Amino acid sequence: MAESQNTEYKSSWRDEYLKWICGFANADGGTIYVGKDDKGRIIGTVNAQKLLEEIPNKVRDVLGILVDVNLHETQQGNFIEIFVEPYPNAVNYKGQYHYRSGNTKQELKGAALDKFLLQKKGKRWDGVPVPTVSVGDLKKETFDFFKKKGINSKRLTEETFSEDNEHLLENLKLIENLPGITNGYLKRAALLLFHPDPEKFVTGAYIKMGYFENEADLIFQDEIHGNLFEQIEKTIDLLFTKYIKALISYEGIHRVETYEYPKEAIREALLNAISHKDYSGLTPIQIRVYRDKIMIWNEGHLPGDWTINNLLKSHSSRPYNPDIANAFFRSGYVESWGRGISKMTELCVARGLPKPTYLVEGSDFWVEFRKDIYHKEYLQEFELNKRQLDALLFFKDKGEIISSDYMKHYNISERTARYDLAELVEKKLLIRVGEKKSSKYMFH
Repeated sequence: MAESQNTEYKSSWRDEYLKWICGFANADGGTIYVGKDDKGRIIGTVNAQKLLEEIPNKVRDVLGILVDVNLHETQQGNFIEIFVEPYPNAVNYKGQYHYRSGNTKQELKGAALDKFLLQKKGKRWDGVPVPTVSVGDLKKETFDFFKKKGINSKRLTEETFSEDNEHLLENLKLIENLPGITNGYLKRAALLLFHPDPEKFVTGAYIKMGYFENEADLIFQDEIHGNLFEQIEKTIDLLFTKYIKALISYEGIHRVETYEYPKEAIREALLNAISHKDYSGLTPIQIRVYRDKIMIWNEGHLPGDWTINNLLKSHSSRPYNPDIANAFFRSGYVESWGRGISKMTELCVARGLPKPTYLVEGSDFWVEFRKDIYHKEYLQEFELNKRQLDALLFFKDKGEIISSDYMKHYNISERTARYDLAELVEKKLLIRVGEKKSSKYMFH
């Protein structure tokens, strides 16, 4: 059996392997076998009886924890089994903090170490108290905005509007009361939510937005600063006035504007990016707008045992920044816990758009929205002939164009049909499946 998250093989014992025990204790626990090769085959170890006595004492004296050490005697040789339980508190090896990830041991440093220590204390990044900042430093207009939204959404009572802001922060659990501190400290979440300039305390706490002709060519861009409530309102307003087109139609004498993407779905994606962002990464949220798609990026991490599949099915709410998420819920920004992904999907499908897609690579989290490209205003940009334009609109609901159907519908030759359809494939408006006469041309 190969090495894994919970299994490590060592041919012989060295005291430096206390680091591996430290790593298991700080993660999910595991077992170290001394006297086995990298494939898990028994090769035996010398002084096994001596190690049976020495290892528990060294672990206790250096790491301050207890482990189970067992001696196994076999015909192939003797080997030691060291079973390490996960510990609720942080365990260090001579001031170093090691962690088991996959089948490797890592020494935690910098931001990774900060997050680990907070987690072991039962805290999150947004719940850390910040000294030297008072309630009076926060923005009154943002408090008023929050109260009005919360009351309108029935998440706050009418009496909330007359409450002082400090009492509101206490109710939102955004003040940390510490022993010996009279008024308590504001949490990081309070500064991000209500301070006029949270970037004084958190580098990268803003949003970048750009319009791209392609992956390399940036046409124009904007930055959105201020507290999180201001960023949400400014970003949505800017997106739907400057970056996203509205299709114009009329119902009688009334002008109707229909945006290329459902506004509520984009808002939900933005709220998710803000609520789940890893602010210790010091990098702004990024929104990339193209002619046919929008991509929203934030630095973040899925819960330890989750994959994309967990997101796409019914799941519990596990926000990376629970204090920020709670404030969004109380304000009415978030309708219910754990429904953000399904809500975005429902909104896009109801508009006839593709479902949003998600990509997680390391600490990169992307959500991508694609618009319905098969409408007349957009297709006219491709300089199609009348037959090609009509075909994309006519066959759209069917989802495919068969060469013979195209020839028959427009009464044209096979050569002309093949040329027309090949050009639509070249312009990435159709996807060819099959060969020659049996070809199908699929819509995206």
